[in-house]
Amino acid sequence: MDFAGKVAIATGGASGMGAATARELSRCGATVVIVDRDGAGAQSVADGGGAAAIHVGDVSQSNFCNEVVEAVIARFGGIDVLINAAGVIKRTDVIHTSDEAWRQIFGVNVDGIFFMCRAVLPHMVAQRSGVVINFGSIWGDIGAAGVAAYCATKGAVHNLTRAMALDHARDGIRILAVCPGEVDTPMLASERSAPPTRAFLDDLADRTIPLGRLAQPEEIAQVVAFLASPGASYMTGSMVTVDGAYTAR
Repeated sequence: MDFAGKVAIATGGASGMGAATARELSRCGATVVIVDRDGAGAQSVADGGGAAAIHVGDVSQSNFCNEVVEAVIARFGGIDVLINAAGVIKRTDVIHTSDEAWRQIFGVNVDGIFFMCRAVLPHMVAQRSGVVINFGSIWGDIGAAGVAAYCATKGAVHNLTRAMALDHARDGIRILAVCPGEVDTPMLASERSAPPTRAFLDDLADRTIPLGRLAQPEEIAQVVAFLASPGASYMTGSMVTVDGAYTAR
């Protein structure tokens, strides 16, 4: 997968699957720009060769997304790939989800994708090419207990992805979602009453995932890179599940 001469934006690129994707695209020759609220984390990925530039800010703010896109085009001449990996989770049911938490998770997980796509797509339409990969989740289709708001946001991401793919199929733009299962990232451990032990995570994987293990962020990143490559040229509007057969049962 050769991305030489291509410019990619990766939101949520400071850690987890976003960072792994930024590194993978950079390894394949892309000029990668990381967008994240975690400036130190983003800079660490960049310093390790995973990005050519970073922009620190909140993708739930439309003005920030517009400014990032304008700055990337001004500096690098265009945008060929947009990876929307920024995301947050709240481990609560509806009863225990506050207004603030509901708005925060929709702000990052849904508004952030909408704002970034709205900023990038006119440029891609003008150049008659581009790829957008949104991060969905297995929970966007099958649901799960104790993460009501997160499930709702990922369901929204899936249908937003489908709608945008249909809108821009004749514009030379492919728009897809990657839908991971359980991945060994900071998000998997976050928002729990106590930090999970390695033994707990290994037992979780053994009990719930047919492959018997958690995915590594790099495994998801390799799928994302393929979807963004010419090798996936006939794929658009697809929800690509990467879950170790969790949803095959």
